[in-house]
Amino acid sequence: QVQLVEYGGGLVQAGGSLRLSCAASGRTSITFPMAWFRQATGKEREFVAAMNWSGGRVLYVDSGKGRFTISRDNAKNTAYLQMNNLNPEHTAVYYCAAAGSMRTSEYVDEYDFWGQGTQVTVSS
Repeated sequence: QVQLVEYGGGLVQAGGSLRLSCAASGRTSITFPMAWFRQATGKEREFVAAMNWSGGRVLYVDSGKGRFTISRDNAKNTAYLQMNNLNPEHTAVYYCAAAGSMRTSEYVDEYDFWGQGTQVTVSS
């Protein structure tokens, strides 16, 4: 099992930035791909970004390219999501996930382990 805990959510004004962190514990010796998803109220969970263990494969939602940056520090068992130039449409609960399948993917079903989520609210 892998336990994931997200940090760094909060309230930010439009145009601002936030950096989310995801700390992993448990079977962290296994090199899982890590991803970020988000879910706005009344909407389905959607993909934001993903990265494999080495960082050699990185995926972003089209709307996040140039705005979001995913990274990870494997020595600290932590993944990050830097979000810049935020707007109210980015308001959602952001979730960290790890893929036991070892596939770096944009699909929710590929991810076995999830954090509890952290709320990001962007005011206009």
